[in-house]
Amino acid sequence: MRNPLNSSAPGTLRRHLTVLAALVAAMLATLAPGTTAQAQTATMRAASGNPLAAGPWGLDNHDKIYRWYQDSTGTKKLMLAKMALRPRMFWFTDIAEDRLVEGKIRDYITKSQAGNPNALVQLSVFRLWPRGEGAKHVPLTLAEQASYRRWVDNAARGIGNARVAMVLEPDLAVALQGWRPSVRLRLASYAARVFSALPRTTIYLDASDSDWLSPSEAAHMLRAAGIRYARGFSLGATHYTGTAAEIAYGTKVVAELAKLRLPNRHFVIDTSDNARPFTYRQYYAKHPSGWFDVAETCRTRLERRCVALGIPPTTDVASLRWGLSATQRAQARAHVDAYLWYSRPWLVYSAPAYFDLRRALTAARTSPY
Repeated sequence: MRNPLNSSAPGTLRRHLTVLAALVAAMLATLAPGTTAQAQTATMRAASGNPLAAGPWGLDNHDKIYRWYQDSTGTKKLMLAKMALRPRMFWFTDIAEDRLVEGKIRDYITKSQAGNPNALVQLSVFRLWPRGEGAKHVPLTLAEQASYRRWVDNAARGIGNARVAMVLEPDLAVALQGWRPSVRLRLASYAARVFSALPRTTIYLDASDSDWLSPSEAAHMLRAAGIRYARGFSLGATHYTGTAAEIAYGTKVVAELAKLRLPNRHFVIDTSDNARPFTYRQYYAKHPSGWFDVAETCRTRLERRCVALGIPPTTDVASLRWGLSATQRAQARAHVDAYLWYSRPWLVYSAPAYFDLRRALTAARTSPY
């Protein structure tokens, strides 16, 4: 094809330069208002290759489930291996004090990488609730807000140059129901900006679940919480909806974000506990006096709407092994970076101090994977 910029016709060069300038202006106009150079970089990163597939994944071999696995034999060992030998995410909360979190994260990374600086370390930051989510209507003091930012700064120093995948603020949507949502969302945005500035850290802001917010509500929440800095968002951290439903929902959230001039976002899905999926409403229809946060594990492989280990952690999101339809595989291929395990069905209340061997064994024994 002839290069129009080489045309000798009078005025042609000027006209094409004018068109080029208009195209550049249109591209810049698609950026969200107030977008910084860092946010523009995040957009370019989001459109690039999958950072979670760029090398090996580290393994947490110092937690209770790994120690139980080491000390077990026979069938129990085989069941525990389904969890202990798979990459999973550790949650960092305000239990790690501001002054100590840098060292704790650095130590966790060192253990998980086991001498391989290219191993991906997975961690979650859950720090918006110093009094717990039950106190969502209680104002955050200025001192608590300053503590949050200080904690984030120290945690970022602990991560440094390490290769990290981070789910940022699971249950972020709870902030929408409590005292001055904008305050917590601004704090989350601060964290997204600080962590995304690290050279090898990939951020996924929590976007709730397909049985919680509408895609539009999730997109607007993510915009306020700093999705412009991050590669994308996470789904299913505290619910049990099926992978197929999350793929469809996440694809809609991606489209809603594009409408907000935040294109090319990707997402990850928690599959640790959703092999027999159910929604919030379905759970309470079956268990009127139950506790959704500690939903019952399956008793048999034939039981439905109960907790069992789901698709193993992987970036092979469109594999035929997962039983997805052709449409779902295409959506996963386009938008999903990985299936990760950041819920922990072997714990009670997702608290490391409450490891439950019975839950662990039944969730593993009734899993189809």
